[in-house]
Amino acid sequence: MSHPDWFDQSPQPDESGQGGPPPRQPRPVPAQPKRRGALGPTLAVLAVLFFLVTAMSGLVTDLWWFDSVGYRNVFVIQLVTKVLLFAVGFVLTALAVWSSISLGHRLRPFVVPTTVAQQTLEQYRRAIEPLRRLGTIIIPGILAVLAGAATLGAWPTYLLWRNGSDFGVKEPHFGIDVGFFVFDLPWWRFVVSFLTVVLMLALVAALLTHYVYGGLQLPGRGPSTRAAMVHIGALGALLALTRAAAYWLDRYSLTTEDSALITGLTYTRDHAVLPTRSILAAAALMCAAFFIAAMFTSSLRLPIIGVALLTVTAVLVGTVYPALVQSLKVKPSERSLEAPYITRNIEATRAAYGIDDIKTQTYAAVTDAEPGQLRENAETIPGIRLVDPNVVSRTFQQFEGLRQYYAFPDTLDVDRYAVDGKTMDSVVSVRELRLSGVPAAQRNWVNDHTVYTHGFGFVAAYGNQRTGEGDPVFFSGGLGSSSDAFGEYEPRVYFGEESPVYSVVGGPAGSEPREFDFPDDSGAGGQQRTTYAGEGGVGVGSFIRKLAYAVKYREPKLILSDQVTGQSRLLDHRSPKERVERVAPWLTLDGNVYPAVVDGRIQWIVDGYTTTARYPNSRIADLADATSDSVSEQSRVVGVASGRVNYIRNAVKATVDAYDGTVRLYGWDAEDPLLKAWSKAFPGSVRPVSEMSAELMSHVRYPQDLFKVQRQLLTRYHVTDAESFYTGQDFWRVPKDPTHANGTQDQPTYYQSLAMPGQQAPTFSLTTTFIPTGSGREILRGFLAVDADAGTRAGAPSEDYGSMRLLELPRASAVDGPGQIQNQIEVSTERSQSPRESLNLSQFIAQNRQSGKTLTYGNLLTLPVGGGLLYVQPLYVQASKEGGSFPQIKATVAVFGKKVAWGETLDQALDGLFGGESGATTGDAGQMPGEGAPPSSGGTAPATGDLAAAIAEVQAAYAAGQEALKAGDFTAYGEAQKRLEAAIARASAAAASLPTPGGASATPSPSPTS
Repeated sequence: MSHPDWFDQSPQPDESGQGGPPPRQPRPVPAQPKRRGALGPTLAVLAVLFFLVTAMSGLVTDLWWFDSVGYRNVFVIQLVTKVLLFAVGFVLTALAVWSSISLGHRLRPFVVPTTVAQQTLEQYRRAIEPLRRLGTIIIPGILAVLAGAATLGAWPTYLLWRNGSDFGVKEPHFGIDVGFFVFDLPWWRFVVSFLTVVLMLALVAALLTHYVYGGLQLPGRGPSTRAAMVHIGALGALLALTRAAAYWLDRYSLTTEDSALITGLTYTRDHAVLPTRSILAAAALMCAAFFIAAMFTSSLRLPIIGVALLTVTAVLVGTVYPALVQSLKVKPSERSLEAPYITRNIEATRAAYGIDDIKTQTYAAVTDAEPGQLRENAETIPGIRLVDPNVVSRTFQQFEGLRQYYAFPDTLDVDRYAVDGKTMDSVVSVRELRLSGVPAAQRNWVNDHTVYTHGFGFVAAYGNQRTGEGDPVFFSGGLGSSSDAFGEYEPRVYFGEESPVYSVVGGPAGSEPREFDFPDDSGAGGQQRTTYAGEGGVGVGSFIRKLAYAVKYREPKLILSDQVTGQSRLLDHRSPKERVERVAPWLTLDGNVYPAVVDGRIQWIVDGYTTTARYPNSRIADLADATSDSVSEQSRVVGVASGRVNYIRNAVKATVDAYDGTVRLYGWDAEDPLLKAWSKAFPGSVRPVSEMSAELMSHVRYPQDLFKVQRQLLTRYHVTDAESFYTGQDFWRVPKDPTHANGTQDQPTYYQSLAMPGQQAPTFSLTTTFIPTGSGREILRGFLAVDADAGTRAGAPSEDYGSMRLLELPRASAVDGPGQIQNQIEVSTERSQSPRESLNLSQFIAQNRQSGKTLTYGNLLTLPVGGGLLYVQPLYVQASKEGGSFPQIKATVAVFGKKVAWGETLDQALDGLFGGESGATTGDAGQMPGEGAPPSSGGTAPATGDLAAAIAEVQAAYAAGQEALKAGDFTAYGEAQKRLEAAIARASAAAASLPTPGGASATPSPSPTS
């Protein structure tokens, strides 16, 4: 349809107001158009080709990778879902915006009113007309691409909606199954939000188009066309309907809204906010009716009034009214009015976090240490883990690093292994390859990616043994491929936490090996070489595959190098955590991945969680905050990914083979509705737990990050009474780590074997402590332990696995917490029980903090033994010099109540603590294996130790006096003489208590030796 009046070229009046043709002007010479060079289009085409080739190389290499690990369906289902969502979002947005622009132009009026505004708009119409057709395509296309991209992140929401089922638990207020809130509600909220955006874009496009082409007039400036009002009214009505749906769905979302008191419905939300959501939904429906009315009245007056009233209603009814109810009615009677909602929150939170089945008992801990007090705990004491995995990484590096390119993580792991038929706590790690340790002169593409390809060996030390020098005692190490604990195994680590980004391995059969295996004097060049023979990675024998990976890694040598042969395989995405994340993108992974030797192979074990923030009335927790502690701050071990959740389950145990990269997912919590939904979405990706071998089961442990989240919730939710919860008088907190430098981070959780009160034998557990909030003094209020041992039964964990036991100390108890205990240790003047140490504890600490030494406090373990709480802490000392220094256990401290004792060994500390007879022998004699039995802890040991300590003091005092004389410092000499006399007196007293072979006491007269 043409409109000649829009482009009227008839003569116009001149400046004098007279009509007539304008004076003739000379015809201008048309300018010659500049020839456009080919450089710009060529660069644009090349840029597009580069983008397409890069995208295709990434896509096809990902497909090959998923094929190599056997999870092709995960890649395909995820890709198809994303493409489907993008396509739907693109088409809906493009059609909505295109139709608005096209209809706005097609329905333009034949004659445009001659108003001042329209005369101004005429200039825009003239400018737009040459580009109109192109703009009708480009504008909807750009908006559609953006909208389609926004839908990509909704693929998990869509798959959960398609595959979710009931939880079997009903939300108490609405009476609807929890599955609706977790699976259905998020999807419908997304749909409504997306449609709102699409309709908003379409409405804006319609308003602008109709206004520019004259179909829409502002109020008071003339009538709008009927066609324009029908178009705008229809879009406005649809938009109002989506807002009504959003307000209605918001009613259910109130069950997960957070506040300082609780998460979920409160009195105000129930009695003020919830009704207003219904009122606003009704108001939005009325607004839709106003838009429909505008289709017949050809005026925007009613829709504008409707939108204004809806806005005012949203402010008054949705904000002001709830605030008045909260301040005028709830605040004066909050304790009673909120009680039923607090009860719902407590029940929902404990169920959602799996803390609703804790066995709680009151533990009236004694604080007086008496001889023989640990006799009933004789089985627990030998298992006390002295070796701190957070400290001994440099020690492992010193003894087992062998070369600078071998490395251990900053924080090692704790596991259980059976040595000589006895299962015990062990500190374990893998000797991995770290390319940064390779000498700079040897760093090049060939060495980095085809020679230095893997680590070698599994290293393990007894958790409760140390050598005479304070070093760990290893039962697996060196460059061997066998151990008494687990027999022969494959020691090569091609997939690990330190593995290079990618390596090219393998080669023709019979060819000379080129991969560095391990240092060996008998080998050529002092090293052994090997050729990878596993099935891991992707074969890159063809030119197409070499080209795809060359583009992906921007490395032409993958095509040009003769090191890449027809039999080569490329290993990438090698971190165990990354491999599990790729095959199970729906899991939240634990930050601590640990290795174990299982069935002759090193396997990385990864704990995976299913989480949601949509569980109704359950407390919202921040994962990053809950899993942060002193260990995660000072090492590269980090907690689970950040995010807010209010439901978590350890649904999956995953393994990654360190040799061939095989990934296996085992459905650990088969009753978890989220796991069921994801297993249905990705069929065949999760194996039943019955396929777990007995050996793998023996190394499964309760995950740390889950326990950290649960302990944070238990600081409040150990209280199950609504009134007590409201007052918060009995809330707890996790103590700060007293061994940490600045003391601002939470104390970490500890793996250790112990027997809780009532248990017959010790079990591998994960433990933590609690102290009251707001207390000036750090007094222990709770001790929590979870059974972390899954057992050794193939196909099913033990019945006790995951059982939580909470010891609550009486409110009037005076058992010191970790901070107070650490303070006792630092200021203690107790003498060492070791005959080789003459200093008291505070002097020992001070001496080893200076003179070129560094003192490090090991983990402060807490054990409920002897009717009280025993604290045990190793003290590490190392030289401050760079290079070969490493920490060694030089002392062990034990604290029971207010009494502190210490010595070189735990035996000495316990015997000193319990008056010479603790009732349990630890076996920690500070000896190398095979050097003989540890010394007896009989009644003469303290006397012998006292005598030896006194003699050492005599010698030290005499030496100090001689140094003072040489320096001419007679004041210091006098003080040394006083110490000498006191030391001689103590030595005489100690010697008098020693029995002679004939039964008489011997009284030697110690004399200083010059």
